[in-house]
Amino acid sequence: MNVALSQLLQPVSIDDTWRGVLDHVKEEYLSQAQRFPWIVGFSGGKDSTLVTHAIFEMLLEIAPSQRSRPIHIVSNDTLVESPMVMSHLNVVTKQIEEAAVSLGLPITVARTQPDPDKTFWVLLIGKGYPSPNMTMRWCTDRLKIQPTSGYIKGQVSASGAAIIVLGVRRDESQSRQRSIERRRNVRGENLSEHDRLPGAFIFRPIIDLSVDDVWEILGTSFAPWGGNHTALIQLYRDSEGGECPVVLSSDEAPGCGTSNSRFGCWTCTVVEKDKSLQGFVDAGMLYYQPLIEFRDWLKAIRNRTDMRQAFRRNGRLTFDANGKHIPGPFTIQARKEIFERLMAVQEGFDGALISESEIKQIRQIWADELQGAGSLADV
Repeated sequence: MNVALSQLLQPVSIDDTWRGVLDHVKEEYLSQAQRFPWIVGFSGGKDSTLVTHAIFEMLLEIAPSQRSRPIHIVSNDTLVESPMVMSHLNVVTKQIEEAAVSLGLPITVARTQPDPDKTFWVLLIGKGYPSPNMTMRWCTDRLKIQPTSGYIKGQVSASGAAIIVLGVRRDESQSRQRSIERRRNVRGENLSEHDRLPGAFIFRPIIDLSVDDVWEILGTSFAPWGGNHTALIQLYRDSEGGECPVVLSSDEAPGCGTSNSRFGCWTCTVVEKDKSLQGFVDAGMLYYQPLIEFRDWLKAIRNRTDMRQAFRRNGRLTFDANGKHIPGPFTIQARKEIFERLMAVQEGFDGALISESEIKQIRQIWADELQGAGSLADV
């Protein structure tokens, strides 16, 4: 075997792999599209953390005069996220924000949330939406897609276009790989159009990294905003790993609520079993057990006919193609029972599971529905 061929067959070191990512990020940041902001989808999981790490480190490598492109680190809070994940996310985003300010980096840290009238509890307990399942996953659009898409649209409107930077990789899942391959590159090999957000383009700087690459880089690097990634690694160990990815369209929704994405909403009834919370309980955090039991009960009552109204919210009776009746929302009585059980769980939990503003909205929805139907004294 000649020397040249031998060199080609040698495995690339992780240092060279990481250097390649940083150079790739730097090249795109300094490209002609500098006037368009970057919006980094930051879930707090391993992949989005690595992308943010690369961007932060890249900014420190270039001259201050070259840091002309604004960068938005955007996280989505569905308001029913796993409490441990949200705690980690809050700590890390605060560290990133403080470091960016002290170093004079053009980074804005932002958090999106669902509209007040579209939160999980307002829709489920207030309006009686049935617990989400694989065929009726109403939560993804209202809790994830709409809030983050709204933020992106605002940046597109202000700047004419925006670049969404995502920590997605080819080897994550078959559905994610199909989503990647469907999108057409519009400039070289770096950017592709987002098919649901006009003026938005997608940049995937770690698309070819393996999961082993990601963990090796995180495990051997200091976080450029201070400290290291030990807390993130421990979070995965405790929860049995996997985060619910940033979701920007219904095409990407299969990544939300599957066995491959376990850092999601603690209320998720799409998955058969909440492996994330169960992992925390198995690691000794027994105070999450009531949340698991509540979620399991919420999933179990979904199709109970005694807890569902016959008519849909639009007043119509609905039947499937085989003539089988499709029930409407949860009854007021069922919603009251869900609410009471949730409040009982919250009473024994260190933290709020539902906000006072949501409770107020829920009571108002009930009152509107029951107007003229009797006393609300027991609501």
